[in-house]
Amino acid sequence: MNKLLLFLAFLLLHTPVIFSQDLVQSGPMVGYSTMREALLWVQTTETAAVHFEYFDKENPKERFSTEKYTTQARYGFVAKLVADQILPGKKYSYELYINGKKIRKGYPMEFQSQTLWQWRTDPPEVNFAVGSCNYVNEERFDRPGKPYGSEFEIFESIHDKRPDFMLWLGDNTYLREADWNSRTGFLHRYTHTRSLPEMQPLLASTHHYAIWDDHDYGPNDSDGSFWLKETAAEIFKLFWGNPNYDVTGNGGITGSFQWADLQFFLLDNRYHRTSNRNFTEEREMLGKAQIDWLINALASSRAPFKFVAIGGQVLSTEAMYENHATFSNERRYLLDKIREAKIEGVIFLDGDRHHTGLSVMQESRYVYPLYDLTCSSLTAGAYDDKEKLNTNKLEETLVGQHNFGILNVSGPRTDRVLNIKIFDKDGKELWTKDIKAKDLKYKRR
Repeated sequence: MNKLLLFLAFLLLHTPVIFSQDLVQSGPMVGYSTMREALLWVQTTETAAVHFEYFDKENPKERFSTEKYTTQARYGFVAKLVADQILPGKKYSYELYINGKKIRKGYPMEFQSQTLWQWRTDPPEVNFAVGSCNYVNEERFDRPGKPYGSEFEIFESIHDKRPDFMLWLGDNTYLREADWNSRTGFLHRYTHTRSLPEMQPLLASTHHYAIWDDHDYGPNDSDGSFWLKETAAEIFKLFWGNPNYDVTGNGGITGSFQWADLQFFLLDNRYHRTSNRNFTEEREMLGKAQIDWLINALASSRAPFKFVAIGGQVLSTEAMYENHATFSNERRYLLDKIREAKIEGVIFLDGDRHHTGLSVMQESRYVYPLYDLTCSSLTAGAYDDKEKLNTNKLEETLVGQHNFGILNVSGPRTDRVLNIKIFDKDGKELWTKDIKAKDLKYKRR
């Protein structure tokens, strides 16, 4: 009888904590970081009161708390809360509370604030991960046959590299036929993908930024005519933590962020896109308004490396697979404007192709080479494509297996160096290349 009473007492004492643990659907995830605030994200399984507490790892006694938020079914039971009592250059631990109960995880829950280096020191070293094309299987909605997604341990390998942040380059989830015609379908697909167990440690302690491509926007090869594109934008913003969206004011997810002395330009290649089969009008992938914003923003930036993230390849000369070469007039307009404005340090980052490769284009010895890193696929089907029609490819960089990239920028302010490393699913290095900022400048005639 005494043992039974003890067991019942144990259940009574611990059931609220166990129940609270069960209320976590996915996350927590760390979104954007600045010098004064960072975004914290979590998804619950049902309506629940959520807040985060956090503290400087070097001063754990001084604790801070976010606002409290009650998750709602209409918004996917998602909570996005801002840690706004932080100082520059600090590393913070955080705790998640659901219905007043602390949630415990078996991995670190941490974030960092950006360093105030200007006018003080050289900029800090930066490490960030890139990747695209993440397919998480769900048999009842997948096509019959061999599952399209595999090797999900890649997310554990990315986590093992401990990047400062990860930039997701589109097709971060794959909407199915049952998903893209309803808001309910969008919420289900994003929830299902985000709940992948192998992804949770990476979400919890690495900052995340994202763009989209067709599969997290709508149907395959979808364009600006997609009837639920406003819903697509709403759900994308709900599940990701970029610091801004739609900076052009024309709809979509276009945005920008800075990390140390680097600047990232997050483009939208779907919201304004002309159909692949419509040749009755001037064809566009980005739209003039977005390109003009980009050129102005690039011209204003003092970053030694200006990373332009876009869902499809820019520099490939293969006019296929939905890359920018299939919109040749607009592509020429973009590249001409970059040269005309004498913008230095531009590097394109993209995904989509289910293989990885680096392209480089140099029109003359007086202009610096433009680089385009395609990094794909994380878990969706990978292909050993040789890009036979791409005259700008670097043959030795083509990878036809699941992979991810780690980009490192180091060195003094006036001599920054970008190192690109591509890794397989187990974190084994496949190739590496250095690009110096001083080599991405215009030469005098």
